[in-house]
Amino acid sequence: MAKSKGVRIVVTLECTECRTNPEKRSPGVSRYTSTKNRRNTTNRLELKKFCTHCNKHTVHKERYFHVGLQG
Repeated sequence: MAKSKGVRIVVTLECTECRTNPEKRSPGVSRYTSTKNRRNTTNRLELKKFCTHCNKHTVHKERYFHVGLQG
């Protein structure tokens, strides 16, 4: 039998400054993955993480990406 969907989901955190700043250290966007409890945290996550492209700590916001079926 297949497992039911749990309460915890995997989310992608993306740097907000990389998307808007063309004068950064290197091209690209910093992304982290994390988990969150969808019942306790209904709004989007915002965490301060180190961005290797900006070379400093920046705010990373939760982004939704369409992912294919995982099996």
